[in-house]
Amino acid sequence: MHVPSPRRRRPDLLRLRAALPGHVRAVVDEYERYLSLERGLSPHTARAYVGDVVSLLDHVVHGRIPPRGDGAYEQPARRRAPHQPKPHQPTSDQCVDEAQNPRAAGGQHGLDGGVAGLDLATLRSWLAAQRAAGASRATLARRAAAARTFTAWAAHSGHLPADPGLRLAAPAVRRGLPPVLRAEQADELMRAAEAGAEQANPVALRDQAVVELLYATGVRVAELCGLDIDDIDYSNRVVRVSGKGGRERAVPFGVPAERAVRRWLSEGRSALVKPASPAALFLGARGGRLDPRTARRVVHQAVAAVPGAADIGPHGLRHSAATHLLEGGADLRSVQELLGHATLATTQLYTHVTVERLKAIHDRTHPRA
Repeated sequence: MHVPSPRRRRPDLLRLRAALPGHVRAVVDEYERYLSLERGLSPHTARAYVGDVVSLLDHVVHGRIPPRGDGAYEQPARRRAPHQPKPHQPTSDQCVDEAQNPRAAGGQHGLDGGVAGLDLATLRSWLAAQRAAGASRATLARRAAAARTFTAWAAHSGHLPADPGLRLAAPAVRRGLPPVLRAEQADELMRAAEAGAEQANPVALRDQAVVELLYATGVRVAELCGLDIDDIDYSNRVVRVSGKGGRERAVPFGVPAERAVRRWLSEGRSALVKPASPAALFLGARGGRLDPRTARRVVHQAVAAVPGAADIGPHGLRHSAATHLLEGGADLRSVQELLGHATLATTQLYTHVTVERLKAIHDRTHPRA
């Protein structure tokens, strides 16, 4: 029997959005414009935020429980829940009970108040339903953050009298160490990419330049795909990057990356460019701007040629670049600036990677370990 893929069984957020009352859809539209125009978020990030808000408001208006593991929505069970106090952080029993009966949580489900029916109890029941359905701590933390962003904007914009998200707690995410390449594996990866480009195939030349520039600069894959030809400053050997929130930064790169990019531009790009092609630094096979999904596939395929290397994508190369910079003596502030992190706390994750490596080396080599 054919079983549809999880992607096909995901809830249709466009359908859920269309099913919201008109005045609620208008608020969602206004919020989407705010994320794109005022916050300057990328289209992908804005879609993720709006998708979480649509799920939340569907929960508010229709009282539906957010998706189970198979992506289907459920109507709330109609049973009376026992009275319980409302702590800042719901208990496990409360999570299950609120997931089965969100109306008992004190929210305004089913009322035409829409956004005005959004309160702390409703936010908790929305998250509790997802927790009972098996959502990970990371997913709950991300959706709680999306809800807090929305309620803060709604309160500031006058759609809510106060911000209920200020008191919304979410489970702490246990951040694991990201997989990274060892320095010798990164070197082998670059040699493999160079060997693939020896026949001067345009796509292979592009792929080599993509891998080299990602590792040399540590830029995000979306930032790489958003580069234009004139964003490269060869005289100073830096690339001008437009990062999250529209923040711009200049990131240096080395001679090998410069050589790969120059060769791609002189020998490869002209074979893919079309009359309607943009001024993008990297092009796809059909002449359009390189898609991030294609860049991810390029990296995964290149890394697969390195024996013993972890299966990483562009973000893994970013992790690797940051780790190797710190191992080479770079300070955290410099790495923060290069990576475009808004806060130093994000960059500090990489110190955990280097410490774990030092501990492993110590355990392996020190006679008294």
